[in-house]
Amino acid sequence: MPIYNPPLRDMQFVMHELLNITDDLKTLPKYADLDADTVNAVLEEGGKFAAEVIFPLNVTGDTEGCKLDTATHAVTTPTGFKEAYAKYVEGGWPGLSGDPEFGGQGLPLVLNQCLYEMMNSANQAWAMYPGLTHGAYAALQTHGTDAQKATYLRQMTTGQWTGTMCLTESHCGTDLGLMRTKAEPQPDGSYRLTGNKIFISAGEHDMADNIIHLVLARLPDAPPGIKGVSLFIVPKFHVNQDGSLGERNGIYCGGLEHKMGIHGNATAQIVLDGAYGTLVGQPNKGMQGMFVMMNAA
Repeated sequence: MPIYNPPLRDMQFVMHELLNITDDLKTLPKYADLDADTVNAVLEEGGKFAAEVIFPLNVTGDTEGCKLDTATHAVTTPTGFKEAYAKYVEGGWPGLSGDPEFGGQGLPLVLNQCLYEMMNSANQAWAMYPGLTHGAYAALQTHGTDAQKATYLRQMTTGQWTGTMCLTESHCGTDLGLMRTKAEPQPDGSYRLTGNKIFISAGEHDMADNIIHLVLARLPDAPPGIKGVSLFIVPKFHVNQDGSLGERNGIYCGGLEHKMGIHGNATAQIVLDGAYGTLVGQPNKGMQGMFVMMNAA
């Protein structure tokens, strides 16, 4: 029977005896009260979650995989995945290192990285659902407007909503300068996006109320190549002024890819059919936001 034992002693050795992280972090005002006991307690609880909640789902998740309803474009995750995510949110894990302004706990990023080391080891397919959100969160925190941050970051920090990175297309692979997805400006300042994306990890699922897609696309007057790529927020469901969810946006899953070892994660083919979106950062400067996403995720 497979088992997973979190490497707590190894992590504690590196952090406390090799790097003395608490001494360094205490020199920063926001971590002045941090101590080794707090660090160890967080790691121990994170290890329990990884070993007791998501590790038991690893084999069954890969065996079952995700299921796409081609009529509704809805994706059902493997047995237990949705319930495990609810426990993850209930435990406050999504906002471990998130900004307190948006509901996060404000703990050092090193603790979040240790948590994800354990979760990825215990069940990588499951860990990718919340993991992609960190990349989208970081890009919006760095390049988003105040209005965009107010609309999306709190729910992404608390885990109520998840995020994705919609980058590559079937004809271009890693050469994003060849992408064809179009973004047409609208009179109200928004955009309508049309195109297709592939290999979008956690691109559609039943674990969160909304999915915030960050999509690379081209404006009508964009220069050729990588210098003509812009970044857009495209939510699965429209977000009303009061923060409630509105109608379904024109973005959906057209198919699922099958990647060895992570069948439990919905690696989606994403179709944008006149989907509503808003620009992140400056026009034709989308690669700046993309690299923030990639580094964080």
